Amino acid sequence: MPELRKDPVIGRWVIIATERAKRPTDFKIKRDPPHGGFCPFCPGNEEKTPPEVLAYRENGTGANGPGWSLRVVPNKFPALMIEGGLQREGEGIYDKMNGVGAHEVIIENPDHAKTLADLTDAQVESVVWAYRDRIVDLRKDARFRYALIFKNHGEAAGASLEHSHSQLIALPIVPRYVSEEIFGAREYFNFKERCIFCDIVRQERGDRRRVVYENDDFITVSPYAPKFPFETWILPKAHQSSFEDGQVREYQNLAKALRITLRKLNAALDRPPYNFIVHTSPLNEKNLPYYHWHVEIMPTLTKVAGFEWGSGFYINPTPPEESADHLHRMEV
Repeated sequence: MPELRKDPVIGRWVIIATERAKRPTDFKIKRDPPHGGFCPFCPGNEEKTPPEVLAYRENGTGANGPGWSLRVVPNKFPALMIEGGLQREGEGIYDKMNGVGAHEVIIENPDHAKTLADLTDAQVESVVWAYRDRIVDLRKDARFRYALIFKNHGEAAGASLEHSHSQLIALPIVPRYVSEEIFGAREYFNFKERCIFCDIVRQERGDRRRVVYENDDFITVSPYAPKFPFETWILPKAHQSSFEDGQVREYQNLAKALRITLRKLNAALDRPPYNFIVHTSPLNEKNLPYYHWHVEIMPTLTKVAGFEWGSGFYINPTPPEESADHLHRMEV
């Protein structure tokens, strides 16, 4: 019998379509043909990108040249522009402002063939630190209210270049999905005087049916009401509202949780395309007692179609308990 499940944070309903139940081998993964040719992110091609705003590199190597282990550069084709003022204004009942923001690319490693899951713990930790360092820098700009970190892996997930990279967009507004999470979390806190994400962590650690991986500081779970099959979340065990305010040990364990989770997904689903996002508190709102930053990883296994767009419901053919059990048993 199909189930309707309600997301406890934002109240969105999903349909767990057990009549259509799918195992990992049932999904047809679209394979990207190797593109070959020129890559602007490879070492030696640094002049083909805008000048780096951050780089971790060998001693004695100069900016915008080889010798780096990670680079962050402005996106050559940005969604938003860094220059100018917001100039908010109305046009009748409509509102608009200038498209001001920062759009940056985190080139995660120099090796064109290595994905984030293929890196060592230390290399993934460098990526995590780059996310943190760029948020800390961008939050100094009073125009920006939110910094969204995301990764598109594979052409089917929206990646336009093969070389493994993530992106960061700093926005003058808080995205709607984040606002919905914050609103739902605040309502729960006002009623129960507890963080809903902390309650999710406690319940999942006790229940164990949806736990994929756990270390001292983080837990990876299949959420109770996932939008997509094999969707996974990585949550800090201790309450933290801002990603960028973590400690050294926490970033080390986040890197380990992220690498292992991605490797489990690769093993279970034969290296699927995926998206991940980091949801954190707005830049000017610190130490929120009701919000809890987290990472959401969504393999690209199904398509969003008319029913989803028209209803706001999602149809998921794989119960999260089954996907979590399968992922948990994957040796990586």
